[in-house]
Amino acid sequence: MVNNDTIIALATPSGAGAIAVLRVSGKLAITISAKLFKSVHAKCLTEQKTHTIHLGHIVDGERTLDEVLVSVFRDPQSYTGEDVVEISCHGSPYIQQEILQLFLRNGCRMANAGEFTLRAFLNGKLDLSQAEAVADLIASDNEASHQIAMQQMRGGFSSEIAKLREELLNFASLIELELDFAEEDVEFADRTQFKELIDRITFVLKRLIDSFAVGNVIKNGIPVAIVGEPNVGKSTLLNALLNEERAIVSDIAGTTRDTIEDEISIGGIGFRFIDTAGIRETKDVVESIGIQKTFEKIAQSQVVVYLFDAEAVFAKKASLEGIKVEIEKIKNKYPQKPLVVIANKVDQINAAELQQLKAELPNMELLSAKTGKGVEELKLILTNFVNTGALRNNETIVTNSRHYDALIKGLEEIQKVKYGLESGLSGDLMAIDIRQALHYFGEITGQVTNDELLGNIFANFCIGK
Repeated sequence: MVNNDTIIALATPSGAGAIAVLRVSGKLAITISAKLFKSVHAKCLTEQKTHTIHLGHIVDGERTLDEVLVSVFRDPQSYTGEDVVEISCHGSPYIQQEILQLFLRNGCRMANAGEFTLRAFLNGKLDLSQAEAVADLIASDNEASHQIAMQQMRGGFSSEIAKLREELLNFASLIELELDFAEEDVEFADRTQFKELIDRITFVLKRLIDSFAVGNVIKNGIPVAIVGEPNVGKSTLLNALLNEERAIVSDIAGTTRDTIEDEISIGGIGFRFIDTAGIRETKDVVESIGIQKTFEKIAQSQVVVYLFDAEAVFAKKASLEGIKVEIEKIKNKYPQKPLVVIANKVDQINAAELQQLKAELPNMELLSAKTGKGVEELKLILTNFVNTGALRNNETIVTNSRHYDALIKGLEEIQKVKYGLESGLSGDLMAIDIRQALHYFGEITGQVTNDELLGNIFANFCIGK
């Protein structure tokens, strides 16, 4: 699947910038670079030590392309485990392409997506789960997803799985040994210790599987639907949360005729707020489509925020009973979703009216999206819906669906082994289930791989990483 040739790619985003970095990796990386690099101190790159930086120019014959800094990393003390050269040039797209094309003409090949990290995996610099964490780290856009990716890249998850796999492998070896001495009827594997190990593995696997529910929403952001009657201030609340005029605000009911989405980080967690068209009966065809989309977005959300206009209630422009009906409608249709009921525009009602509202809807939150009152309290409520205790305790959290699937299948095999132990199943049958469990554990860390699996994983990487 992987060639041993020398590859090159732009390691920084394409487009203009102050600097750009091109990465070269392979057995001829230093040799090719030395041919095209002219040091200001007349150094030859092939003679330089690893982890050194050199100032000079990239030249194409008599033509100087740019003044650059060249970093040298020698095999095996590099990211890929091969000789690596990184060229820091000026960030002109023209310069980037000229240098790239020059190296391609002199023996390099354009790297495939994720090929540098793939080579790091194949050369034993990273295991497979750590390699996947590299992509997650690049994609992280909030504190929580960054923290999870860093923990996995340091090997927290893979080391936990590898330890369990090693212990299970030791017992599997003893059971396999028993099969060789079946006629003597001896036991090399202590069944009591084996049961304790199976129980421990079961506990760890269930904890990791349960963590996926939290890890998945942290990684992808938590969708929050802001719903309610038209013109109650949903767009104003979205703008207050985002600190910008993202949604159009007017006094005309039904201004928001489509969903508007934006993301912010609250307490290190990414939230994706969805401002939807209001829920009401209407003959307007366009607005009806928007209302239909509202229910679709509620179904897709993790949290629902229902907003109503407190001022309109006492101005007889809105029915408190109607609001209660809408709230119950959402509760009945989506009973598992956390629902936050918020009275907006509370700065426009008096103390007596406020007390009446509290009596009618005791669990509601108070807000003035226009003045910002209650916005910070809402942010705190939203973060409390996310179980971040595992993050604070630095526990392993699973965010990768491939890992989740392997853990589920591994647990199924372990439960078969447990049943075999409790029912006195013969060692040869238990050994089949143990080997299958070991297979799924190995898939996570990369001890068990195939070209199709690696192709699927690394195809999702950016080129240059």
